Amino acid sequence: MESSAPSGRAAVPTVPDRRRPGKKTLPDQRTLLTWLFGGRLVLATGVLLGAGLVWTERPQEAFIVSIAVVFALVFTLYGAGTVFLLRRTASNAFFFVQALVDLGLVTTVVHFAGQPQSAFPALYVLVVVAYALLLPPSWVALTAALTSLLYLGDTIWTHGWAQIAVYNLVFALVAVLGHRLREAGMEQATLATELQRVRLEADDILRNIRSGVLTVDGLGRLAFINPTAERLLDLDGEALIGLPVLDQLKTRSSELWAATVAGIRNGRKISRGEGIVVQGAGRMFPIGLSTTTFRQEAQEAPSVTAIFTDISDLKEVQELHMRAERLEAVAELSASLAHEIRNPLASIRSSVEQLARSKHADEDERFLSSLIVRESDRLSRLLSEFLDFARVRATHFAPLDLHSVIVAVVRLIRAHPDCRPDAAITIEGGHTLLEGDEDLLHRVVANLVLNAVQAARGPIKVTVAVKTAHASEIPHGTDLEHAVRLQVRDNGPGIPEEVRERLFQPFVSGRSGGSGLGLAIVQRAVEAHRGLVLVDSGPGSGTTFTIFLPAKMVAEDAA
Repeated sequence: MESSAPSGRAAVPTVPDRRRPGKKTLPDQRTLLTWLFGGRLVLATGVLLGAGLVWTERPQEAFIVSIAVVFALVFTLYGAGTVFLLRRTASNAFFFVQALVDLGLVTTVVHFAGQPQSAFPALYVLVVVAYALLLPPSWVALTAALTSLLYLGDTIWTHGWAQIAVYNLVFALVAVLGHRLREAGMEQATLATELQRVRLEADDILRNIRSGVLTVDGLGRLAFINPTAERLLDLDGEALIGLPVLDQLKTRSSELWAATVAGIRNGRKISRGEGIVVQGAGRMFPIGLSTTTFRQEAQEAPSVTAIFTDISDLKEVQELHMRAERLEAVAELSASLAHEIRNPLASIRSSVEQLARSKHADEDERFLSSLIVRESDRLSRLLSEFLDFARVRATHFAPLDLHSVIVAVVRLIRAHPDCRPDAAITIEGGHTLLEGDEDLLHRVVANLVLNAVQAARGPIKVTVAVKTAHASEIPHGTDLEHAVRLQVRDNGPGIPEEVRERLFQPFVSGRSGGSGLGLAIVQRAVEAHRGLVLVDSGPGSGTTFTIFLPAKMVAEDAA
């Protein structure tokens, strides 16, 4: 499909000039009235000057002519003020009154300044033709009848019948033609307006949708591309319109190229496909795509329209849900194992303590006994963490201020043994209300801030920010409409690449001595609030944890 638009962005055919608003067959009412009022003023001025020249010779006739001119000027001012100053809609009665004024003025000119055989009676034709374009046929017929009576009363019976017949014939023809032209002009204007509206709506939709749309004709040339497609594919659409584009598509997305070629060669349509887009600097992201084909009469091969969108956020959200499901399964297993191990471990510890206190025990036996007791205590603490991980449940949702929770957590972390006195922990944001479990949110913030403090190698700088999230900040593919965003940023060394993919799994830790359950607990606590946890970290650039929590829990979710 070849495009005639120079920019290549028009989604609908260009409306021809003859159908555009402003290119009408007939002048509008205001234009016709302007011509009528202007012609009346010119005629009245000429008549008034003529009356002044013959005032001394024919004073009575000059006086009557002057009165007629004054009436014409008064009605002209009235009509112009109504239409142009007050901007009122002119009715048929208004037009008929103005027609009577013009007929009266023309009759005065014909009677006092001309003869029936002169050229002045032709002014009747001009007046009626003009009002035939403004009035419906019934009113035009009445105007024609009055014109005939006026002329008949002012002329000699033996000389006026031919012109009366001409007047009425002209009136009838112009009335019918004028009525049809008005209807055709109104229909044409309506059609042009509707086409323009559809064009603007389609163009606005294609420019503002969040999906990329491009059309390639049967010869592999780019026929249309919207701004989103240009941004996703990193293409200059305006420069490529009408040029072969399949090679550029192949280098950026082989799946999109294959789908387009399959549509051109075989007419194959794709409903739900996926692919990868490769941009400059090695950036890659997944896309979902669909294609459709259509054939124009002048084309042998069909044109293909592809619609695609960036689904990286959707993929990330799916991965978060899968991670939450895995953690839920691990939590159930952890709870059952912890209960099964804890009781035998307590018995072993008690028995060893009794053996160590025996009077027959030597020094080596006492040392081994203390070692067993110490390791038993370590295992017991680990089992307690297991149970904490398994028992992460939101038990009570209530309105709370997350900023107040953060302030309380930071006060506790500053008193923690792992937090140095020179640690800079900054809180950004103000009061932020949401519905949640205060105990769980306290554990979430405490784990993240403590991890940031413990991961720092040099000066400790941790920032905790909270605010109401904008709609554009919430990842796509989620059901979060009104959310609160919590961020914890640090200046630490970042998370190693080998740990990052398994970061939220139990027993995975990037710090020596860590149990690896802190972030798993954070994940489960946020999931209990139907929220999301995102992490951004790079070597030497610190780590940022971003959490989105619903500002208000749905009743079913809270239950």
